Amino acid sequence: MAQSLKRFAPGSTADLRYVLTDGRIEMCWPCRVVEDSDDLVALFIAKGSKYKADPKRTAAEKRAEPSPQAPTGEFIWRVETLRLMFPGKAHSVWLFWEGDGDARQLTKFLINMEEPFRRTPIGFDTQDHTLDIVVQPDLRWKWRDEEETENHVREGFFTAELARFARDEGISAIEAILRAEHPCLDGWPEWTPSSDWEVPVVSAEWAHAPPTFWHRRAWAYGVSE
Repeated sequence: MAQSLKRFAPGSTADLRYVLTDGRIEMCWPCRVVEDSDDLVALFIAKGSKYKADPKRTAAEKRAEPSPQAPTGEFIWRVETLRLMFPGKAHSVWLFWEGDGDARQLTKFLINMEEPFRRTPIGFDTQDHTLDIVVQPDLRWKWRDEEETENHVREGFFTAELARFARDEGISAIEAILRAEHPCLDGWPEWTPSSDWEVPVVSAEWAHAPPTFWHRRAWAYGVSE
C-alpha cells in the first residue's frame, strides 16, 4: 500500500507522526516538503510551528499511565529544523539553525534512531527509538538518551535486540558522517528555506488517518501480530 501512495511536491505540506506500537499517535509535526525522491525525504519544520504532543515522560511513567489515543497538548517549535529521512533506513538526520540572515548558522546535527518511515495520505509515519547522537558542526559527537533507551527495554517497550539494532544503526550513521560519505553533508548544511513559505499547520486528519506499522514490530517490541 505504501508504495502506491502519492509523492509530495516541493513546497507542499505533510504531517509527520510518531505512531506507537499499538497505533496511538505520540507526536505530530506540520512540515514543509523540501524533497521527496527515491533516495530521500527532506522535511522542514519551521520555527514557530505548532506541533501536537504531550509532555515528555520516562519509560516508567509511560508504563504507569499510558498515553491517550492522540496527544491533547500543543507546543511551539523553537528552532529551524530540517529532517532528512532515507527510505528503508532506521535513522533520520536533523539539522538545526539559529539566527536570521547573515547571522544564521548551523548549530548541530542530530542522528535520530527510529523506524524506517512509511507513507500515508497525509504525510509520513515512524516511531522514535529514543537513542540519539548529537553531532557538532565540527563533527565532534556524543550519544544521547542511552539510559532512557535501557529503561525502555526494562519496562518492556523495546526488546534488547531492538536496542542493539538502534545502537548499530547510530554507529553506522556517525561513521559515514566522519568519512564525509553521509548524504546529510551533501549541501544540506548550507540549505535555506524559501522566503515565500508560511508556517504550516497540521491537517484536519492528523489524529484520524489510520496509522501505519513497521513490518518488524513483533521483533522490535515483543508484540504479537
